Amino acid sequence: MNKAIGIVLIIVGAAMLIWTGFTYTKKEKIIDAGPIQVSADREKTVNWPPYLGGLLVIGGIVVVATSKK
Repeated sequence: MNKAIGIVLIIVGAAMLIWTGFTYTKKEKIIDAGPIQVSADREKTVNWPPYLGGLLVIGGIVVVATSKK
């Protein structure tokens, strides 16, 4: 079980090192006056620091290395 968790940590950490964030589109209302509604698409960005991915990779390696066989 610990070995599987370690492998997942390594995979997620490597993915976080490769992709440092993602962007999504959110529809926001600009004007809402009775029957008249105006909305616009806004791009939102989610970023995480690259060192977080490195820490997950290192943590996964430690978990795999210390897990019992």
